[in-house]
Amino acid sequence: MIKRLFALLLAAALMLALPVTAAEPVTRFSDISGSGTEAMTVESLRLMGVMDGYANGTFRPNGELTRAQFCKMAIGVLNAESQLGLYRTVTVFPDVKPSYWAAAYINMSAKGLNIISGYPDGKFYPDRIVTLGQACTILLRVLGYKDGNVGGVWPDSYLGAAARAGLLEGIDPVDGPLTRRTAATLFLNLLRADTFVSDENGSGGSSGGSFLSSLGLKLEEGVVLVSSSATGPDGKDTALQLADGRVFQLANDKVSSGVFNGYKGTLVMKNDKVLTFLPDEKGVSRVITISSATTRLITDISGVKYPVAEDTKAYYEGKEKDWSEVCTWLNPGASLTLYLGTAGNVEYIFVGGGNTASEAVIVYEKGSDKGFSALVGNQGGYQIYKNGSLAKPSELRPYDVATYSHATNTIRVCDNRLSGYYESCTPSPDEPKEIVLMGHKFPVLTTAQETLSRFKPGDMITLLLTEDNQVAGAVKDGTAGAAPNPIGVVKEASASSAKVELLCGITIEGRTDLGSADLMQLKNQLVRVSSSYRGNIGLVRLGGGVSGSLDVQARRLGNTNLASGVKLYRLGSDGLQLISFDDLGAGPISNSEISYAHTNWANQIDIIVLGGDSRSNVFYGRTSVTMQGDGDNITYMMELYNPQGRTQAFRLPASYAPGASYAMLAPSDDGSGFPVAGRGLCVIKDLEKLSDVPNTAWSGRGAVTVGGRTYTIAANVMCYNRDIIGWITLDQAHAYSKTCQMFVSEDGVVRAIEVGGRN
Repeated sequence: MIKRLFALLLAAALMLALPVTAAEPVTRFSDISGSGTEAMTVESLRLMGVMDGYANGTFRPNGELTRAQFCKMAIGVLNAESQLGLYRTVTVFPDVKPSYWAAAYINMSAKGLNIISGYPDGKFYPDRIVTLGQACTILLRVLGYKDGNVGGVWPDSYLGAAARAGLLEGIDPVDGPLTRRTAATLFLNLLRADTFVSDENGSGGSSGGSFLSSLGLKLEEGVVLVSSSATGPDGKDTALQLADGRVFQLANDKVSSGVFNGYKGTLVMKNDKVLTFLPDEKGVSRVITISSATTRLITDISGVKYPVAEDTKAYYEGKEKDWSEVCTWLNPGASLTLYLGTAGNVEYIFVGGGNTASEAVIVYEKGSDKGFSALVGNQGGYQIYKNGSLAKPSELRPYDVATYSHATNTIRVCDNRLSGYYESCTPSPDEPKEIVLMGHKFPVLTTAQETLSRFKPGDMITLLLTEDNQVAGAVKDGTAGAAPNPIGVVKEASASSAKVELLCGITIEGRTDLGSADLMQLKNQLVRVSSSYRGNIGLVRLGGGVSGSLDVQARRLGNTNLASGVKLYRLGSDGLQLISFDDLGAGPISNSEISYAHTNWANQIDIIVLGGDSRSNVFYGRTSVTMQGDGDNITYMMELYNPQGRTQAFRLPASYAPGASYAMLAPSDDGSGFPVAGRGLCVIKDLEKLSDVPNTAWSGRGAVTVGGRTYTIAANVMCYNRDIIGWITLDQAHAYSKTCQMFVSEDGVVRAIEVGGRN
C-alpha cells in the first residue's frame, strides 16, 4: 500500500514537472518578457504545438530538457501527431515501456522516422538530459541529412553541419545540456531552414526547398499581421487579421497572445487555417516609445531620431494609411514598431508597438491600480503611462481606462471619453461587439459588454475608450467624474453637415444646427463636439486656456508647467499639424500666437495649439491700391493677397488716396504697408523692418535673435521671393539666400520674410 501511494505521489510530481495544456490556454508566460525575440520565438512554437508552458503560467526558459521531451517536440514540429497511435503499444527500447508517458513519441522517432537511436547498450535513457549535439543530430536527420553528409566526428561534425544549415543561428555552438530557451531557438531555426537531398552515394547533396513546404504546409510570405483578436469564421474574436483585410482562424483552437501584432512575416497554413506565424528575421524591426513624432521625423525617449517619409505606410487601428495622416494622432509615450531597411531607413510602421488591446481595466477609485496585476499576467517591472506621460498610481482617476502593451511592458492609461446619442449596435444591445456614436463605429471589448448591456440605442451615454479607441466600458451621460473631452478639427463642412477629426484619432460626422455661414467659418478650426440626437453633432469653437507666453526652453506656459508628453500642434489654413519643439527654436512664443491650451489631471499643459492669432480682424499679405469711380465718387480700394491666392478688398482712408499702387512687404516711403485691421474703413499698421538678417541669427525654425532681442517666427509666417515674384515656404526662403528681410508686428512676432532682390 505504501509503495503504491509512493508511486502515485511520484507520478503526480512528474506530471507537475512536465509542460501541460491547461483548460484555459496560457498565452503569456510570467517568466518571458512581453516583447522581443524570445517572446516571439516561444509564441511561434506554442501556436504550432511544438512547445508549451506549465500549468502555473511559466515557461521555465532555463529548465533543461530530457531526451523524451525533445522527441515529443520533434514529432510536434513534423506535425505528425496523427500517426502516434501506431506506436503506442510497441516496444523499441527495453527501458521505454508502453506505459511510459512519451513511449509513442520515442517509438515513432526511432522506428517510424529513424531520426533518433539509443545507446550502445540498446537502451534509450529517456529521462537523461539531452545535449545540443544530440538535438542537432536529430534535427539534421529531420532535414534529410545522412551520416555520410555530415562527417565521422561526433558531435563536432554535426554541430558544424547544423551551423551551415542555419540551425545554430543565435546559439552558442558548444555542446552541453540543452535548455528550453536554446531548444526554442533551435526549433524556430528549423522552421526557417531548407531540407537536404542526399546524392546516391550519400556523401553529398543539395537543397530540397523549404522544410515547412516539405510537410505539405502552405506559406504566405511578406504579410503584415495587424490584429490577433479579429472575428473568425467560428464567430470568436480569436482570428488573425492581415493588413490587406483578410482574416484567418488559428488551427487547433489556439489563441494568440498578440505579440506578433504589427510584425511582418510568414503565415504557415494548414487546411486554410493558420498553424503558426513566423516573424521575419530579427534585426529588421525595432519597438520604440516615442518622445515626439512629426510627418518627417520620429524621436524616441532615448533621443534617437528616425527620419521618415510622409508617404511611409503605417498600420493604425487595423488599416493601412500614410504616416503623415497617422502621426498627428499619436501621444508622446506611445509605442511604435519600426521596420528598418538595410540602410537603416524606416520602411513601414506599426502603431502600438505590437499591441492591440484585447482587454482593459477601468479605474473606479482615485489612485487605484486594482486589476493591473492580472492585466499584465502577473508580470512585474511595468511602467504606467497616462495620456503619453509617465504616471504614478496615485495620479489615476475614476473612469480612466488601462490596457497593457506586451511590446514595451507598459500599462497604457487614458481618459478619452465621448458622450452622445447611442445610435445603433451589432449584433444586440445585450452583447454588443460594435456601437455607433456620432456616425463612428466603435469596436467593443469583451470586458465592456457588462456595462454596455445596461444601455440600448436611443440612450444618452458616455463611452470610456482605450488608447486605441476601443470601448472599454460605458456610464450614463452626466456621470460625475466622467466628463467627455471630444476635441477635434473640422475637416469638411457643407450647408448642413460636418466631418471632424478628433485629437484621439477618430473621425466623426453628422448634421449640425449651425447656419451655412457659421459652419463654413469653423472649417479647419479647433472645436468641441457634442451629440444630442440621432445623426446630429454640435460644434463649439475652442479657444483660451492661455495665460502668458510659452517659454520653449523652460517648458512652461505662463506659470504652468508642460506635461512630459505634451502634444504641440500648429493650426494653419490646411488644418492641424503635429509639430515638435525642434520646430520652434529657443525663443518665447507670444500668447497671441497660441489659440488653445488644455490642462490635464496633474495641472500641467498637455495640449497646445499654435497659429491662431485671436485678433481675427488682422490680415497679412502683399497689397495693391486701385481707384474706383470718377469725379466726386472716387473711392480707393486696397486688395490683400496672401500665399493661398485669396484676396480681401478694403476701403482705404482718404489720407491714403494718393499713390497709384503698391505691392510690397515693407512699409512704403509714405508710411503705408501692412497688415490691415478692420473691415470697411481700414487702419494700416506699420511693421518693424529688420534688414539683412543673417541665417546664423536663427535658433531653429521658431526664433531669431537680432540686436540682442529674440523674435518669434509666426507659425503661419509668409515668405516672398522678389526674384521669382511669388510665395515660397520658410525652408525655401532660408535656403535661398544667406540673409533676408523680416517684418515684425508690435508684439515681437515675425509676420513676413522677404528674400531675393538686393539680398
